[in-house]
Amino acid sequence: MTIQTATLGYPRIGKNREVKKALEAFWSSKFDAAALLRTVQEVELASWKTQLEAGIDRIGIGDTTLYDHVLDWSIWLGIIPERFQSLTGFERYFAMARGKDGIPALEMTKWFDTNYHYLVPEITQPLQPANFGDFLETVHRAQTVLGERAVPIVLGPLTLLRLSQLELNLEQTVSYLLDRYLVLLKELKTLGVVEVQIHEPALVLGDADKFEELYQSTYHSFSQVSLPIHLVTYFDDLGTAYPWVMELPVAGISLDFTRGRNLELLRQHGFPSDKQLGVGIIDARNIWKIRPESVLSTLETIQSVTSNIRLHPSSSLQFVPYDATRETKLPEPLRNVLSFAEQKLDEVLILTQTLAGGDPSEKLAVVQSQWKAFEQFSPVNPAVQERLRNLTVNDLERALPYEQRKALQPTLPTFPTTTIGSFPQTSEVRQLRVKLKRGEITQAEYEAAIDAEIAKCIQIQEDAGLDVLVHGEFERTDMVEFFGQQLSGFAFTEQGWVQSYGSRCVRPPIIYGDVARTQPMTIREFKVAQSLTNKIVKGMLTGPVTMINWSFTRTDIPRSEQAMQVALALRDEVADLEAAGAKMIQIDEPALREGLPLKPERWNEYLSWAVDAFRLAAGVAKPETQIHTHMCYSEFGDIIEHIERLDADVLSIENSRSNNETLFEITDAGYKHQVGNGVYDVHSPAIPSTEQMVQQLKTGIANLPVEQIWVNPDCGLKTRRWEEVIPSLKNMVEAARILREEVNATQE
Repeated sequence: MTIQTATLGYPRIGKNREVKKALEAFWSSKFDAAALLRTVQEVELASWKTQLEAGIDRIGIGDTTLYDHVLDWSIWLGIIPERFQSLTGFERYFAMARGKDGIPALEMTKWFDTNYHYLVPEITQPLQPANFGDFLETVHRAQTVLGERAVPIVLGPLTLLRLSQLELNLEQTVSYLLDRYLVLLKELKTLGVVEVQIHEPALVLGDADKFEELYQSTYHSFSQVSLPIHLVTYFDDLGTAYPWVMELPVAGISLDFTRGRNLELLRQHGFPSDKQLGVGIIDARNIWKIRPESVLSTLETIQSVTSNIRLHPSSSLQFVPYDATRETKLPEPLRNVLSFAEQKLDEVLILTQTLAGGDPSEKLAVVQSQWKAFEQFSPVNPAVQERLRNLTVNDLERALPYEQRKALQPTLPTFPTTTIGSFPQTSEVRQLRVKLKRGEITQAEYEAAIDAEIAKCIQIQEDAGLDVLVHGEFERTDMVEFFGQQLSGFAFTEQGWVQSYGSRCVRPPIIYGDVARTQPMTIREFKVAQSLTNKIVKGMLTGPVTMINWSFTRTDIPRSEQAMQVALALRDEVADLEAAGAKMIQIDEPALREGLPLKPERWNEYLSWAVDAFRLAAGVAKPETQIHTHMCYSEFGDIIEHIERLDADVLSIENSRSNNETLFEITDAGYKHQVGNGVYDVHSPAIPSTEQMVQQLKTGIANLPVEQIWVNPDCGLKTRRWEEVIPSLKNMVEAARILREEVNATQE
């Protein structure tokens, strides 16, 4: 029996982050456009060859991008908002991604429930002419290397619409897009591709049934081209949409068998005999090797329903690093159970050989023995387990309710100004960590250099006139990595980079055992910063839910338990910060919402333990200590009761790219706690004017009582340059001053 193998996408930043480096060189005018494109194509070619040499039969191509694949499809389809239409080429592309000279960028938000950010298409006016030239050229290049194995990846029209800001009539827009997709499919057929993958992950969302007729009419039109379509879904199960999705006129359908209940749906409803089932059996979003017994049992069940299958990872492999064999410094029992992109290709082949009647039993036996060795190695902390067992409801509660706490907390001017936490990480700062790691400087020399950066940062904030200061986080490589490195149970890679957005790459930690704090983590730097100013300096922590959502977690231990373990460690840090004199402590939870299950019926379970974890970390704080939190790119309207249950004194939000929608959701719900209105976009190099921020704040005043409003950027400033940060903060402080005067004049 012949069983095909496939991929649905591959990491695209380069094994050594070549694309990131090329992008940043291009933006700083050290690379021209030709050099940038050449680098991207070299990375793309290397990925194709890796998959070809692994023996993959159907290799997904066309997903490589300069910045974001959703932005690419927006441009190819002619979805160009009016403010960008006077620009062309790379200038337009990067203006849509990052903004330019007062032209705001597209809104950025999370791709389903992953840690990847995409740029939200704006369909607010008739579309511009489509141009698929770049995509078709990529397909042609891939065919010269891969031949018939090259399978173009196309972002499906209904998913594109579901992810867009849509102000036009839905059916009319579908009609506009349908014509363009038909042109593309005909072009691909002319090129001789054997099939096309159309990715429609929106089919796993809880309201997919509402769009059944649109899916049916769209894919009926596609079928007229007579080009085999493999419809790809991932990240969850099809739910109630399963029966009608099976009837769509496509050659194959891929399902994710690592998340959700697709196996149960398959058993219950069967699978069409005229279609091929794409079995997403290798978890493309975590870094652990397969558990042979569990995976083979799942495959046996699938084969009892249909034998016409192909095996592949559960989604694109862009969410994992390239190659686990490069992590030579990790403990061997841990390293041996890691599977990055290249290892996942091998796992696809091993399972395929097994199903086809081969005998890879020796390889599978090795994997089983590696898991046994890991289980003996993985640390269990009895003290942590005991603390978890002894938790009570009182541990999750502040000593006084918000209204009573507020009267005890620091008094500040109207519209108090602050930042989210991080300040620019210059090459000099990054080099300090490199030198320390190489032994070129001592720990004392490193700390002295960090202290000098803190002093500079405090002075800049004083000069700008900010009311509440931060130390700048110069000692932190990443807001999760920094804390994980000081907690037991976390491991860190050397080359485990994944793309967050554009040129922003992160190395997610690996949680492999019980988590515990071994010593204070932030106290030294806080004390240094607070000693340099009479103004309040916030203590800065990363929250427990963000810690686990931005890490590769254990799959055999509930995420709720892992979050509560992290929360206990942070709880101890909150107590130590208070003892060190901190009057305000920020516990950031930018990833709270992104962890929401894609099916709304599962939200309450997740939010229950997620909010409890935050409350456990913050609950130890005294009433007079003001607890802040920050959330990025979140919609709050449908989970506002859970946001309120966090019981944070101040909630700062991203608001600059969302047309104040986030602010409106909070105010419409009658939120009573204080709100930091994110008044400018830190992901753009553009310096916002005072006038722009005054208008943003006036929107806040119109929707929130003055006493609830804080003024801050919409996120941390780590990725920006000082030349952008300093004038932006001065303009922000001036905007707050203008509003104070106006409010005071009105009150007089």
